Amino acid sequence: MTKREDLHVVKTSTPVDEALEMLVQNRISGFPVIDDDWELVGVVSDYDLLALDSMAGCGLADTNSNMFPEVDSTWKTFREIQRLLSKTSGKVIGDVMTPSPLVVRETTNLDAAARLLLETKYHRLPVVDSAGKLVGMITRGNVVRAALEIKKKAEGA
Repeated sequence: MTKREDLHVVKTSTPVDEALEMLVQNRISGFPVIDDDWELVGVVSDYDLLALDSMAGCGLADTNSNMFPEVDSTWKTFREIQRLLSKTSGKVIGDVMTPSPLVVRETTNLDAAARLLLETKYHRLPVVDSAGKLVGMITRGNVVRAALEIKKKAEGA
């Protein structure tokens, strides 16, 4: 689990542009959304931010299902991302986050958390205490690392 002090978090009032910058700078794909008392109020992912396009009522311009990309597809993708980013102006995380997300408690065992990650196909789950305050995040990577450590200990014993 990534502990609270090592997490990158946002609040509902955080501008979407600022969150996008944080995603890129920190090479992460999502955030827990907290209030001033560290109570978890939602989550936001790169997927939610990309969904701004569909929230505005228009999908990506090129829906060509051709198996091979066109020569200028990179340029088209760049233009689509620019168009998407133009829609973030004035939006805050509270506009795009998923409220009341699925969570695990800090007392949840690793097997149960891993099973939940697999069943939901989520990349990460917030970990909260009994009061709903964020104490960390558990990711697929955390589970893989823990499983590898357990395997190494078992082989070494």
